[in-house]
Amino acid sequence: MKRYEKFAADISEMIRSGVLPAGEKVPSVRVASRTYSVSPATVFKAYYLLEDKGLIQARARSGYYVREHAANALTEPELVRHTSEGTELGVSDLIFSVLGSLKNPDTVPFGSAFPSPHLYPLPRLAKSMSSAVRAMTPAAIVSGMTTGNSELRRQIALRYMISGVRLPADELVITNGAMEALNLCLQCVTEPGDLVAIEAPAFYACLQVLERLKLKAVEIPVHPRDGVDLDSLQDSLTRLPIKACWFMSSFQNPLGASMTQAKKLRLYNLLERQQIPLIEDDVYAELYYGANAPHPVKSLDHSGLVMHCSSFSKTLAPGYRVGWVAGGGYTEQINRLKLMTTISPSVPAQAAIADYLKHGGYDRHLRKLRDTLEQQQGAMLAAAARYFPAATRVTRPAGGYFLWFEFPEQVDSLQVFQMALAQGISLAPGPIFSASQRFKNCARLNYGTPWDERSEQAMAMLGRIIASF
Repeated sequence: MKRYEKFAADISEMIRSGVLPAGEKVPSVRVASRTYSVSPATVFKAYYLLEDKGLIQARARSGYYVREHAANALTEPELVRHTSEGTELGVSDLIFSVLGSLKNPDTVPFGSAFPSPHLYPLPRLAKSMSSAVRAMTPAAIVSGMTTGNSELRRQIALRYMISGVRLPADELVITNGAMEALNLCLQCVTEPGDLVAIEAPAFYACLQVLERLKLKAVEIPVHPRDGVDLDSLQDSLTRLPIKACWFMSSFQNPLGASMTQAKKLRLYNLLERQQIPLIEDDVYAELYYGANAPHPVKSLDHSGLVMHCSSFSKTLAPGYRVGWVAGGGYTEQINRLKLMTTISPSVPAQAAIADYLKHGGYDRHLRKLRDTLEQQQGAMLAAAARYFPAATRVTRPAGGYFLWFEFPEQVDSLQVFQMALAQGISLAPGPIFSASQRFKNCARLNYGTPWDERSEQAMAMLGRIIASF
């Protein structure tokens, strides 16, 4: 055990034993360095590790404090190095059965893929829609049909520039949500029967797209904290004719894992050497809890290999179905494919979002949304520590709105799903996130709904169901 890990373990034990209670400030770096005879660098690394584990949190200009749920925190899952090679997809029936459970508005939506609509600025968006439609000229309705609304593309490019990422507006193509963007990217670089490297676990929509396009999945394990296991990826790239990779580099769904910038650079260099395109699914990047937005792999791309996809569906307006892709060297191909399929997303929806980005206080909305989601994550983690078996493991992402639970081995999450649904609770069972239907004792829970007594009771019921195995 390295010195910073030993120091982190000592602080962790002080938290779990109550010596450092919830809300207590942990010793400053200077005090800890002097008291425990370790270097400031060692203290910093230990605190970063404890922050990653969800035990402490930084407060601006104030230091580090023990999180509210930390004393009873469940442990994190570990990386399991397991790959599947060339798996043909057949998971749609299972996925549709899970999605069907969300149609009942009375169901507790832990299985949903979206935050609660109550967290979105819908009245302000309605004003933007009204304003945009009134100002729309006949020419505006047909201009930029394939590439998208020019003002919207300019506003998106401006947001990237402000965060330190250069992404020209003329590289952006507006799409019907991120899913169309991802579909178009895959169609540009693959043919039926090709191998595509995906994450394990992966967002189930990724599996559905591969199934529709008759592609085969090569599953690459994902570390619960820092994303795709690059050693496993390198091994697969060496042995298999992989035509493309589809990865989430920040707040991966379902784990919430985020690659460090150094790891993103290593990933990019690995793929560039072999000239393998990366389809970067980055829909959760704006939902970070720290001080700064994570930079995408696209920010490192100097050869046009990265197709960067995102949308407003997770942060602003799911029903508007407005996404985009920065296609790099594939931009022209993407435009041509789009012209042969949907041609254009909703013109009024594009104009409304462009107006909102320009006048509506998007950053203010995002700050409030992030704060709310972080608080709700803490509430769900605390409830899980109270009600779930002690052997349960859970992730602690630094953004997004999902937790990934790994239950004791005997627990069948598909049975948990059915039993919970009978009690009016939805969840997303582990097998829907795997081409080979692994992760049978795992589940994804969404904490994007405002926490209330109903949420608390649902977690207690889930705990009883899980403990019954």
